[in-house]
This record gives sequence, C-alpha cells and structure tokens, in this order.
Amino acid sequence: MPEYLSPGVYIQEINSGPRPIEGVGTACAAFVGFAPSGPINKPQLITNWTQYSDMFGIIGTEGRRDPHMEGAYLSHAVHAYFLNGGGRCYVTRIVAGNSKADPFRPVPIPSRSKSSPTRLLTFSGKSVHTCDIVVEIKEDKGKEDKSEPKVGRTPAPSSPPAEGAPAPSVEPPLGPDSTFTVIVRIGNVPRETYANLTIGKGPRNVVEVINQNSELVKVEVDSKINLSNYFPASDKYSIDRMPLPALPEGLQQSELVGDVSERSGIEGLAIADDVTMVCFPDLMAAFLAKKISLEMVEAAQRAMIDHCERMGDRMAILDPLPNLSPQQVKQWRGVANYDSKFAALYYPWLKIMGPDGKEMLVPPSGHVAGVWARSDNERGVHKAPANETIRGISEVAHPITQGEQDTLNPNGINCIRAFTGRGIRIWGARTLSSDPAWRYINVRRLFNFVEKSIEQGTQWVVFEPNDHNLWARVRRDVGAFLVQSWRDGMLFGRTPDEAFFVKCDDELNPSESRDQGKLIIEVGMAPVKPAEFVIFRFSQWVGGGA
Repeated sequence: MPEYLSPGVYIQEINSGPRPIEGVGTACAAFVGFAPSGPINKPQLITNWTQYSDMFGIIGTEGRRDPHMEGAYLSHAVHAYFLNGGGRCYVTRIVAGNSKADPFRPVPIPSRSKSSPTRLLTFSGKSVHTCDIVVEIKEDKGKEDKSEPKVGRTPAPSSPPAEGAPAPSVEPPLGPDSTFTVIVRIGNVPRETYANLTIGKGPRNVVEVINQNSELVKVEVDSKINLSNYFPASDKYSIDRMPLPALPEGLQQSELVGDVSERSGIEGLAIADDVTMVCFPDLMAAFLAKKISLEMVEAAQRAMIDHCERMGDRMAILDPLPNLSPQQVKQWRGVANYDSKFAALYYPWLKIMGPDGKEMLVPPSGHVAGVWARSDNERGVHKAPANETIRGISEVAHPITQGEQDTLNPNGINCIRAFTGRGIRIWGARTLSSDPAWRYINVRRLFNFVEKSIEQGTQWVVFEPNDHNLWARVRRDVGAFLVQSWRDGMLFGRTPDEAFFVKCDDELNPSESRDQGKLIIEVGMAPVKPAEFVIFRFSQWVGGGA
C-alpha cells in the first residue's frame, strides 16, 4: 500500500477494467522433409517462397537458386502452401545420420615459386546453399603471369617441409607490400571480391578477411610453413561439390520422429508455439525411393498424431500412400487404423507442373494446408475448409466418383474431386476420429483457437488473490471474448446464453481446491457444424384455385 505522510493531493492509476482476450493466429503450417541444403534439424520460420529458396536452395551454374531436390516433395509442398493462401510456416530439414555435413572437396592453392609447397592455402565451400564455386587469385603488385589462367583442379598436394627445416628459396623475391586479390565466382558470375590481401601478419590477412566476410568460402593456411616467404599462384581453382544423393541414405525412425531437446524431426516442432498444422510430405518420397518401409511410414504418421495430441493446439495433415486406387486407400486406412480428432487424411495425390516443365504427382498435404490457411483468413477457423478450390494443379491422380466417395467419406478420408465448370475442390472436412462429437475438422480447430486464445489472454490471473472478485473478472473477460466469437458466427445460438456458458463459483472452487492453489473455470460452447448433407425434399403441390 502507498504511504500518505504529508497533506496533499495524491494521484494513483488503477487498472481494474476488463482485460480483452485477443484471438490467436490459426494459419501457420509446419513442414518436415528433405532439402538440398540449409539448416538441419531446427525449425526455420519462412514467410514467403523466395525466403524458402534462399534458405534451402542451391545456387546453380547460372547464378539462380534451385530450391528443389530430386525425388523430394518438401519444396513443392511449401510452394503449394504459399500459392494457395498460406502466409507463414516453419520448415525443418532432416538428414540421415551418416550424411556428410560438409559437401565440398577442399582445393589446395600452391605457391607461385616452383620450389615452394603445393598447399600454401586451402579453400573450401562455406555455404551449403551453393555449387560450382570458382576461386580466382590475381597478383596486385610485382610480376604477373601473363598467360591465360587455367580452369580445373590443382595437382595433389605434396608433403610440407619438416618442422624446423629451412624454407626453400623463393623466386623472385617478394617485397613487404606484395598483395593479391581473391575473386569468388559462382560459375562465371563474380560474387565476392577481396583486394589487397596478404599472407601472414597484416591488416588484410587473407584468412581473417575471407573467413570473417565471405558467405561462400573459407580458407586455411599451413601453419608449418614460413608464410612470409611465399605468394599464392595466380590462377582459377574450382571447388568441387560432393555429389548429393537424391534422398538421404540410412534413415532411421528416430531421425524422422526427432527429439524435443535437439529441436529435430517432428518433435522439434514443439518449439514453434504458433504452429497449427503439421505436414510431412517427404515420408512418401522416402517410401517411394525405398529408403524407409511401410511400417516406418505409419510409425512416423502416428508420431505426427501423437505430437499434435500432446501439444493440443495443432492438427496433422496426413498424405495417403502413392498410387492407390479408391478401394486400396480404403483398405490401407483400415490397416493403419488411425483414430484421432487431431488428424485428417486427404486423397488422392495431385498433378502439378514440375520444375523441368513436365507433369509430376505430389502428395496433397501442402496444397491442403494452404487451403486451410486461406479459409481461415477469408472466413474464419469455424468454417469447414471444404468446397474450396485448389490452386496450382492440373488434375488429380485418381478421379473419384460419388459412389466411391460414399465408401471413403464415412471412414474419414477427405476426397479431392474435379467438378465440371467448378474446378478441383476439397470435398470433405472430417477428422480421423471415431467420436461423432469431433467428426469435423473445423470443430476441432475452433476449440484449439478458443482454448489457446483464452490461455494466453488470462496469464494475468496467475498468483492473483483467489476470491470472488477474481472469479467475476475472469467470467467477464472470458465471456466478452466468447460473445465476440458468437457474433463472428463461430458459435451456434440465437443469443449468447444459447451459444456458451462460463462458470466460476464456489461450487467449482471450494476451500479445499483453493488451499491447493487452484482456480477452476468451466467453459461450454456450442460450435457451428458444417452442412455436409444438403437435403431438398420435393413433393407435388396442388395450388389453391381462385
């Protein structure tokens, strides 16, 4: 309490008004898969397709970034997500444990003198986003080799002089002001230039300058050599990249599932609090390439579901196995036997135009996640993300008839169908739950939205005096948020009293509960559910005469 010791007027600001609860975002996907380069086993926030290309793509010989990886679907899924209305997402790149961390083959740079060592400097690639790196060395002062520099590999390095042995003579002698320039190229395109460099001590030491500033290469020197006596030979040196496999070899189940503490795999997405959708399109890529078994696919999809159930604020968008007919996908659904209100399955695969200009089939999860995000932004999370067109596809892998969907829809398999004059649309909105109360995707996601919004908006309540005054303030704030949700069309009822209730009283909070430091609030909601079956009843009617 403030002290009042002398007469006067005292001003106090009292914060006793309502504390509005703001709705959390609902349109943020997370993708796990394979990429040609980029950070490994750590979720990266991506806000547009260009940013994904910059982070996970490789600079090709023409100086343009290629984000795609042969045989993988991650890049196509992320592109489809943004194309269909997604605004931000997280991407986790996974690799097999036996994959090489450094994909570059170091290249030795010899001295200009014939009698000096052939490994004066060693350049190697620094950026995993790059291929076809060429390092060019030019002498700034002194005599220069007027012949045309050769492009290619340098000869194999020879053994350096024994430690303590006198350095060989240098031809010709170099002055203290002799410097050189390093130009780093991607193919034939200059990307970085470092002039007035020296070897050994000096303000422009080649090791310090390049290692601190270059995004493409790094350099080392042989510490056993008397560096002041040598000068690098002017030439062009190619830094070869190790051949990248189409997909990682030796994938283990633990690498797919990941670990929370290491921020890896599926479990590593726990660090991303705003994720609401989880996709793993490259499970099917690894299965098609025979890198993992069917049992590993199903185990990884179960791990996705377990992760979403444990987090309680996101849903897994599952892909079906490739090349399945409607009858086969129904059979596989029964074998996998997933049962969760935090997961949804979409069928079939989709046909898109590949980066080589040819059509290719991709799993649907990336496109579906984008449609979910678009529906959330345009209509709200309470709207079932169905009867929505899918952008960026030419056709579906397996056209589905109404009779075939009659057998798939009751099993929670959401079909993607082509309709004449209406495009290709998502024609299902069911979860994989056997509980009728949680049959629809929008109901589960609406509860996720409300629960997380209230959780974040009532953090101020923790450690407040647990009395009737606090209970009334909690009822007021939560009730105000739910009234707004009702007005936005998220809850069913002609009045707020029909749409929801908020209870926080002595019955829920007796003295025994308060002694344990607990404050219990009950919230009930009547969510709106989609009109999945629209039924018109027609009959003959004989109009009345005059």
